[in-house]
Amino acid sequence: MADFSKDAKDLLQYIGGPDNILAVSHCATRMRFVLRDPAAADIKKIEGIPAVKGTFTQAGQFQVIIGNEVPQFYSEFTKVSGKEGVSKDEAKTAAKQNQNVVQRVMSVLAEIFTPLIPAIVVGGLILGFRNVLEGIQFANGTIVSNSQFWTGVNDFLWLIGEAIFHFLPVGITWSVTKKMGTTQILGIVLGLTLVSPQLLNAYAVAGASEIPFWDFGFFQIDKIGYQAQVIPAMLAGFTLAYLEIWLRKWIPQAISMIFVPFFALVPTVLIAHTVLGPIGWQIGQWVSNIVYAGLTGNFRWIFGLFFGALYSPLVITGLHHMSNAIDLQLIADFGGPNLWPMIALSNIAQGSAVLAIIFLHRGDEREEQVSIPAMISCYLGVTEPAMFGINIKYVYPFVAAMIGSGLAGLVSTTANIMANSIGVGGIPGFLSIQTDSMFMFFICMIIAIVVPFVLTVAFEKKGLFAPKADEVTETPVIETAK
Repeated sequence: MADFSKDAKDLLQYIGGPDNILAVSHCATRMRFVLRDPAAADIKKIEGIPAVKGTFTQAGQFQVIIGNEVPQFYSEFTKVSGKEGVSKDEAKTAAKQNQNVVQRVMSVLAEIFTPLIPAIVVGGLILGFRNVLEGIQFANGTIVSNSQFWTGVNDFLWLIGEAIFHFLPVGITWSVTKKMGTTQILGIVLGLTLVSPQLLNAYAVAGASEIPFWDFGFFQIDKIGYQAQVIPAMLAGFTLAYLEIWLRKWIPQAISMIFVPFFALVPTVLIAHTVLGPIGWQIGQWVSNIVYAGLTGNFRWIFGLFFGALYSPLVITGLHHMSNAIDLQLIADFGGPNLWPMIALSNIAQGSAVLAIIFLHRGDEREEQVSIPAMISCYLGVTEPAMFGINIKYVYPFVAAMIGSGLAGLVSTTANIMANSIGVGGIPGFLSIQTDSMFMFFICMIIAIVVPFVLTVAFEKKGLFAPKADEVTETPVIETAK
């Protein structure tokens, strides 16, 4: 096992000493620091430490790339620094002091939707498989029409698909209460009241001849469900959480178990069905209609070009988390997102730019410790290691990836490529694409692979978009918080 004692001591010194560390934690490959004064960290010296493979700053955290041996390095660092680690959630909380208002909003969105992504990915794969079973026409019909077994499989899979998408508000309200530190079971119950079978299903509202209602004598409330609706669930979840927090300040602890849940949940459900639900539904439709118009209108190629090119810079700032909410609203309103395919293509483009760097700098073993895992990560949908560890370091691969992603986005919107849902990013993204869009998505994948690779090679040969030679020795810190 490697001895990291000297490297840990050097990192402690170059990062500004123990007094400059407000919080420290680690993930699978990186040390995560919240620093009192980020400017006190000597980036060039830190990146000269043998165990360090790169640095970057994101969401208020200064992150040092160590690799798979980060647990051993972390253990040694805590010994020499005397700093006990905190959880990643606690580190995020501490990091918020280095974030502006917009970054905090994006951070909240990320914390709400990130726990939901595994289920949504599963749902997208299920919808894709069901599209193959019942949507692809062969000479003698569809797979479902010719096989009772696959008919049964198709019906059974909808049990899971319906639970994920139609009952999505339950997951959102739970996630909001979890993030806010309030009673999670109340969040679950609130979500269930938004999608209860007692209510008219949201998908049936448009064609309903009569809408049921609760009759209170002098006023009535429509019994309308909010299946798959994102914004109504978020508004209701935050209302419940803040109401519970306020009640706990005023109700004595001896009786809080009885009165806090009751006076938090009942008013919230009432407000959700009279005010928040209708308003949230309308806002959600406005957002999705505007985005959908941009993605399908006469100038959709411009929208695709700009979104495809600018998605990676959005990742740097954290603003990309907004796309999850928009995609989920597009699924509810239009049966699938045509924004998400461009996100998968952006992942591929960043990975292809790194692949070109691996080709150009082959034999550089130190850089390959970062570039090869970063490329693989990109092709599987996680771009941060590639962007911060390689592409932004050299600049021109990042520019090449933006161009390739923009061209792929242009073709994607022009061809009106649509996914079943948010899915696995990068190359496996084709698994979540609707069957009639599959061929054109493969064309876009080729563009996202070839164009960034070729441009990265060309830019290095021509010296375009390249930083000065003395600047390439360190990975620039992208300050996402002021």
